[in-house]
Amino acid sequence: MLGYVTIGALDSEKAGTFYDAVFGALESERKLADGGWIGYGEKDAPGEGFMACHTAICPPYDGKPAHAGNGIMIAYQAKSPDQVKAAHQGGMAHGGRDEGGPGFRPPDAKSGFYAAYLRDPTGNKLCVFCVA
Repeated sequence: MLGYVTIGALDSEKAGTFYDAVFGALESERKLADGGWIGYGEKDAPGEGFMACHTAICPPYDGKPAHAGNGIMIAYQAKSPDQVKAAHQGGMAHGGRDEGGPGFRPPDAKSGFYAAYLRDPTGNKLCVFCVA
């Protein structure tokens, strides 16, 4: 069972505006921001600080520059195709790079896996998906 995800950022505040938009569309929000660390959790999540977070954005602990991992992608589940679209649009408006717009996969499907893919300002790859 996944507990939380930590995503390295070259510029936490720039990445923060990107994730504010993406996670805002998924009913999550900033739960904390301190010393270059930004924590996100569901709006109604119990607990405080990192105990309420599903994702942390921060510079790497070793002090070296953050960079995207080749072959690594994090997928966040949405409740609807509208949330998938809103998350993708929000991320794109805040420094994201498109890796595959909202739609069914495979493209000729009429139901099932609905997803969008994008990269954050550091280059980390995300998927936002739902089953529709």
